[in-house]
Amino acid sequence: MNKKPIKGEYLEILLRSPKTVFSTKDIALLWGENRKSIISGRLNKYAKIGKLFQIHRGLYAKDKKYILRELATSIYTPSYISFETVLKDAGIIFQHYDTIFIAGKISKNITIDKNRITFRKLKDIVLFNSAGIDNNGIYSIASKERAFLDMIYIFPKYYFDNLRPINWDKCFELAKLYNNKQLIKRLIKYKNNYVR
Repeated sequence: MNKKPIKGEYLEILLRSPKTVFSTKDIALLWGENRKSIISGRLNKYAKIGKLFQIHRGLYAKDKKYILRELATSIYTPSYISFETVLKDAGIIFQHYDTIFIAGKISKNITIDKNRITFRKLKDIVLFNSAGIDNNGIYSIASKERAFLDMIYIFPKYYFDNLRPINWDKCFELAKLYNNKQLIKRLIKYKNNYVR
């Protein structure tokens, strides 16, 4: 069990972390402190003297150069980057979006520090399954196949610009976790309509 930091070490613990964004829950774990008033008091003090940057209620960053994708997945947990954000990066859709798209427990649009973040709700059996999700220690992000399935799960007739990067075998394997016969039918249709 970790011993509690001594006075003066609290800020150092945050600054040494590879993370750039911290929720108050993250900080409680790092500090071994569960009294909210103590945590809030320290965080308010550090923000006031410019040692931390408060991005949003309950979210702090080391400075204004925080990782945006880390912020997006820190707002609600569990969550991971998916949908248009991953599909654009993979060259499957060509449309540019300034919004970051997140799979989570709720559907909600948020703007924080001029950054637009869209959460789309997935059922728990999908959200809590880590198959096809990569965690780099900072944030979680869907593989292109998982993002493709998330997209057709919510938008059955979505138009994709380029399906060449898709590994269909991986898609059919991952599709099982959704436990949804309609999704399998959609996947078969997309594969059959795709001409190499």
